Amino acid sequence: MKRLMIAALAALLQAASLHAQGLKDVIGKDMLIGVALNKWQSSGGVPEATAIVRKHFNSVVAENCMKSENLQPREGKFYFGAADSLVAFARDNNQTLTGHCLVWHSQVPRWFFKDKAGRTVTRDVLVGRMRRHIKKVVGHFKGKVRGWDVVNEAIEDDGSFRKSPFYSIIGEDFIEIAFRAAHEADPGAELYYNDYSLSNPAKRDAICRLVRRLKSKGVRIDAVGMQSHNGLDYPDLSAYEASIDSFAACGVKVMVTELDLNVLPSPKGFSGARIEQDFEYHKRLNPYPEALPDSIYRKFEQRYLELFSIYRRHRHQMSRITLWGISDRDSWLNDFPVHGRTNYPLFFDRNYAEKPVVSKIIELWEGRD
Repeated sequence: MKRLMIAALAALLQAASLHAQGLKDVIGKDMLIGVALNKWQSSGGVPEATAIVRKHFNSVVAENCMKSENLQPREGKFYFGAADSLVAFARDNNQTLTGHCLVWHSQVPRWFFKDKAGRTVTRDVLVGRMRRHIKKVVGHFKGKVRGWDVVNEAIEDDGSFRKSPFYSIIGEDFIEIAFRAAHEADPGAELYYNDYSLSNPAKRDAICRLVRRLKSKGVRIDAVGMQSHNGLDYPDLSAYEASIDSFAACGVKVMVTELDLNVLPSPKGFSGARIEQDFEYHKRLNPYPEALPDSIYRKFEQRYLELFSIYRRHRHQMSRITLWGISDRDSWLNDFPVHGRTNYPLFFDRNYAEKPVVSKIIELWEGRD
């Protein structure tokens, strides 16, 4: 009887210890564990979110406030207020800060690619605008940001270059120009390439070629960011894991930069995280408006445990895992690729309550079965 009581007490103490620990207390021994914040959270206006960040994370990134349309909506007019609030939040809460993102074809102000007459600008004009934007932004945050997503989503799923205005006007060397400008502005900052659907072999191979080409020219690139907007049945986990190995073999670290898990059915024709996708709402695409059924939650939990098992195996090749949002209520997946749905993709529910998957991930990372 005494032995049973001791065993029960030990189990209770172990459970209490797990509950007291945050994700950063275990995963943080191997790499950064971070979260994306919206401007209300990073201003300190959501106490529940602040408490979660302090307990579980050692790294933060801006969901939107560091994108070009927010920082420089008009040429030469920079607005750093919301981004400066994020910097202060990171400092006050002992968080490493990642800058997201400098060059992206989306959420870029319309003036960037046009002259005053509405005509497409020349290569020289766009190179100048891009370099000035990067140098101003990176220079403003010099010494406050650990690293930057310099270029975001420049490669298509088939491995070709995305025909964005940056590519169409400048050519493929816009990527090299952007990385060089960022390094000139803050030589101490790490520099990253970030993209989605990186389990796709053609896309993976193209990015490996890009990384090797940049490195062969002496261009600094420290990591490849695998966004990892995953679902219950995608991507193929063996291909996903192979991509971690492939990028690490290129001589860079691997980061999981925008992790979430879509639990809703995908509309016909849906493909990856292409932000341009926008499908018509149907009730069948929003099957859980009130609550997630236990059967689906179990699949959600199992999928996350499979992913974190991969990250744990590859912890020596990786330097960061970032969740794309704190709570389900804040997730972009409530409106992508269909507006007005109720999704459940993150570690904390709509009331900022911790889901059981968090303690199971902590237990998994510590090596207990």
